[in-house]
Amino acid sequence: MRKRQEKCDSARLLQRVIQQRHRCEAIHRESVHVHEVLDGQTIWEGNVEVFDLKDHAEAERCYAWSHREEGMNGHVLNSENMRLITVLGKRPVDSPEMAVRTAIFFDVQPMLATSK
Repeated sequence: MRKRQEKCDSARLLQRVIQQRHRCEAIHRESVHVHEVLDGQTIWEGNVEVFDLKDHAEAERCYAWSHREEGMNGHVLNSENMRLITVLGKRPVDSPEMAVRTAIFFDVQPMLATSK
């Protein structure tokens, strides 16, 4: 039950962030588990929240997730080190997987990170 509540809270937080950053209404559509592998190594794994956008000039969808920044030895520094990533569903981004790949490519999401 607690995991479900945390997931709902996370989706609501991401919804607010999208609405503030992109100045439009965001409606939660679904949660998609993404596991990106490169040369046999996990470079990112976690849930991506998918939102439909209402009245956005350039996109109808947005993909979002949170990521904890880690310090040396993989230890989470503190609760304030949470990054909230949003990627608009504009070409070439047409799926949660492509949103993660795009974020990695543009160095929004650190390589070799795991977010759950």
